[in-house]
Amino acid sequence: MKLIRAIIRPEREESVVDALEQAGIVSLTKMDVLGRGQQRGVQVGATLYDELPKVQLLIVVEEAQVEAAVAAIETAARTGQHGDGKLFISPVETAYTIRTGAKAS
Repeated sequence: MKLIRAIIRPEREESVVDALEQAGIVSLTKMDVLGRGQQRGVQVGATLYDELPKVQLLIVVEEAQVEAAVAAIETAARTGQHGDGKLFISPVETAYTIRTGAKAS
C-alpha cells in the first residue's frame, strides 16, 4: 500500500475528489492547511501573504492504483500557475481497522 499526500489549491478540491471517484478511489482524508512554496508567498501591493490556504488530501491506495490516482490528481488540480501543489508518495507498512482491530490488507 502507498500513502499519497496531495497538497492542492482549495478551489480545485471538488474537481480532484470527483476525478479520484471516477478513478475508483473513494476513501480519503481532507484537511485545510497553510503553506508556501518556492515563490515564498504572494505579494499584493505592499502586503506579502507568505502562507497561503491549501487543502491536503491523504489517500491510501493499493500499489496498482497509484498511477491512476496520481494522474487523476494531477489532471484535476493543474492550472499551470505557481501554487498548483505537490504530491508525496510514501510506503504504508501496516494498517489496522480500529473498529475490529483487524489488520487491513
